[in-house]
Amino acid sequence: MIICVLYIYQDGLPTFPDEDAFECIERELGLSIDSIFSSISSSPIAAASLGQVYKAKLKKSGKVVAVKVQRPGIEEAIGLDFYLIRGLGILINKYVDRFTTDAVALIDEFACRVFQELNYVQEGQNARRFKKLYADKEDILVPDVFWDYTSAKVLTIEWVDGIKLNEQEAIERQGLNVLDLVNAGIQCSLRQLLEYGYFHADPHPGNLLATPEGKLAFLDFGMMSETPEEARFAIIGHVVHLVNRDYEAMAQDYYALDFLSRDVDVSPIVPALRNFFDDALNYTVSELNFRTIVDGLGNVLYEYPFNVPAYYALILRSLTVLEGLALYADPNFKVLAASYPYFAKRLLTDPNPYLRDALIELLFKDGKFRWNRLENLLVQGRKDRDFSAKEALQPVLKVLLSPDGEVLRNLVIKEAIRVTEAFTLGTISETYRYVPDFLRSLVFNGNAKEPLMMSETEMQSMVELRDQVIRIWRNLQSSNDFDPSILLPILQVLQQPEARRLGGRVVGGVTQRLGARLLMQLLGASTTAS
Repeated sequence: MIICVLYIYQDGLPTFPDEDAFECIERELGLSIDSIFSSISSSPIAAASLGQVYKAKLKKSGKVVAVKVQRPGIEEAIGLDFYLIRGLGILINKYVDRFTTDAVALIDEFACRVFQELNYVQEGQNARRFKKLYADKEDILVPDVFWDYTSAKVLTIEWVDGIKLNEQEAIERQGLNVLDLVNAGIQCSLRQLLEYGYFHADPHPGNLLATPEGKLAFLDFGMMSETPEEARFAIIGHVVHLVNRDYEAMAQDYYALDFLSRDVDVSPIVPALRNFFDDALNYTVSELNFRTIVDGLGNVLYEYPFNVPAYYALILRSLTVLEGLALYADPNFKVLAASYPYFAKRLLTDPNPYLRDALIELLFKDGKFRWNRLENLLVQGRKDRDFSAKEALQPVLKVLLSPDGEVLRNLVIKEAIRVTEAFTLGTISETYRYVPDFLRSLVFNGNAKEPLMMSETEMQSMVELRDQVIRIWRNLQSSNDFDPSILLPILQVLQQPEARRLGGRVVGGVTQRLGARLLMQLLGASTTAS
């Protein structure tokens, strides 16, 4: 259940008298209109239930600004609205068994957010914090607040020229691409939800503008929310578990997401997740529609004692609005596919222990390293402009050589032996092609056809592994910030005693494997001769 309270700024909504608005400005700021502005629009350019907005020019600086003025008596009206809605929530909690979420808590959360919107000083502080966190990207614009002309009921901010994000034809006439702007919004939203946890909870088209310079401008910072730190990492881990179809781990994630109390047994939920996602994942994860996942999970949530936190309801609302804008521009657009590079970058570079474990879980299965997963992560991660090859290399080594890394070290040793063998035997096999026929019999014990006693399938597998490792290395080399000097910290790490022991075990394993193959080669040749 997601309650959408439409206290938003749009064109065409009823306005209150301009005289009341101007009186409010003068009363709140303690100055006359003429002393503040050299000009101000005679009527509002946008209006909503909470207030209305005028376009003006500051007398002192000449800056063009938007002046947001609160509607008189709105606190009492909203208070009554939520009092009635809350009474409905009490009835839902008491009599609707199928609805497992605490309706009253959900309503209270929205009420809290809406009442925060009534304090324009708080909204200004929200805008300042949002700008500090997210406007460092060249494609994001957040307007400045003019604090000298801001109070609890009047907010003066920088004027932004732009076109609403749902006006596709008008945007394209400016020579801009709607999907580029939507993708900028998605990447910014991922940072909001999963990096800093502070997010814009009301990103409807009226609050998202395409500027003439091609930037995405965020407006109206009255309704903000935060994702708890534990939940941020759990969401990323949840995506990893979804990719791996690890439904047991997905069910466990609901504890960290605060969907379930720790005393609830999640084992009955696993078959429900399997039934839904096995069907949904007939397509690749990147082809899934976000709304499809939300609707399918909604059916699962209703069957079990889930309590969806209010912050999660706001996240869903935020992401579904962005996906709706994307699908309006391109019916084939997939939000999850556009989100992949960010998730890949975070998994490869974030030193957080939870994400490191998630990466290890993704790369290793049944004691084997999945090079195709690593290659895919690197290919996707490099699409994110913040990807750093340096950051991707070092955290993994730290985990590998940590005191608690014995299990991982054993897995890596096996894989290092396998890769070294692949490089050695693959090189021997390819070199053999250039050896003259008369030398092959002499060098390779009379075997003129093949240098090694291996099946064609096994040799092909070795060559493919070697080539895949080479591609991965080239992916790292071609990253923007790649520099051989980034390997120096790795060399320092390799001087540690544990790293030396690790290297010795790898060399020993490789020697054993190659020795065994040589013995088989000799025995095979002897058998052939006899």
